[in-house]
Amino acid sequence: MRILFGIQGTGNGHLSRCHTLSKWLNHYAVDVDYLISGREPSHLFDMSAFGDYQWRQGLSFATQNGRVDYLNSYRRNSFKQFWSDVKTLDLSAYDLVLTDYEPVTAWAAKRAHKPCIGIGRQYAFKEPSLYAKLTLLQRGLIDYFAPATRWLGMHWQPLDNCIAPIVREHQSEREISQRHVLVYLPFENLEQVVDALIPLKSYQFSVFHPSIQQTDNLDAPHIFGFPPSRESFKRQFESAEYVLANAGFETSCEALQGEKKFAVKPLRGQFEQHWNAKLLSDSHLAQVIEEISEDSVQAWLASHQSSSLNCQWPNMADNIAFWIKQGAEGSAQNNLTKLWR
Repeated sequence: MRILFGIQGTGNGHLSRCHTLSKWLNHYAVDVDYLISGREPSHLFDMSAFGDYQWRQGLSFATQNGRVDYLNSYRRNSFKQFWSDVKTLDLSAYDLVLTDYEPVTAWAAKRAHKPCIGIGRQYAFKEPSLYAKLTLLQRGLIDYFAPATRWLGMHWQPLDNCIAPIVREHQSEREISQRHVLVYLPFENLEQVVDALIPLKSYQFSVFHPSIQQTDNLDAPHIFGFPPSRESFKRQFESAEYVLANAGFETSCEALQGEKKFAVKPLRGQFEQHWNAKLLSDSHLAQVIEEISEDSVQAWLASHQSSSLNCQWPNMADNIAFWIKQGAEGSAQNNLTKLWR
């Protein structure tokens, strides 16, 4: 069975999750090609796991100062180019399409009547208990942005037919550094973030942001900046006591599994992050910071609140890859929903 795997490149969470899954697909010798969309190739990094991947422009959103910029999003997306890419994507050599909320492969599969399995956080919102909370517009995005014939939606806790998340494996024995805070807020204004952290001199901050070009101090000796990098992020994450991030799913999973003191600042106007933040807060898994400021960050750091849930999930990347290798049968799919610990 030959597979085309479409990956949404807008956020690093999709890429990180699929990077982990690709390792196990390779382990089981699954014949898979990759297609990435949603981000310019020059802004992608650490992509060797996906081999000679294809790239398409796809659909994405623009952000400014911690919120979705709808007007600029409309201007930057070429729907004519998107539909051309859908129509010209040749799926004749593939038996199955996988999509982590990547719209070109999903719509090409729908047009070609190919089976398509959606894998990722967004597909959890197809489950009845979450779907009922959404507005009509949000339901439209979930149903039509990257449609699939079947899906594996991921959640932090057992819910309907959701599966446990795919989380990068951390095997380092590095000790936790007290008062070390990892800050990953790629959609926020970097200057505003740094200004909020400068007065908090009793903490050590490791800040990852796409605006940072090289590793260096950021205006203060207790604030160190890093450009996007999987390995640098992994090292700083493992020694951090605290994690402050936008409300994307993948980083929240890593923080919870790593038993970090965790807070999220949802990207305004992005409905998945809005619901992620609300669900995390309602379940006492993380604190929510609505605006990044000295006072809001200081209040969170002083609270010493940790997650109330022991988030040690099974190796879902291994289980999903093995399921795909065995033919991705629908009857066996139910077994994936029973792997919660």
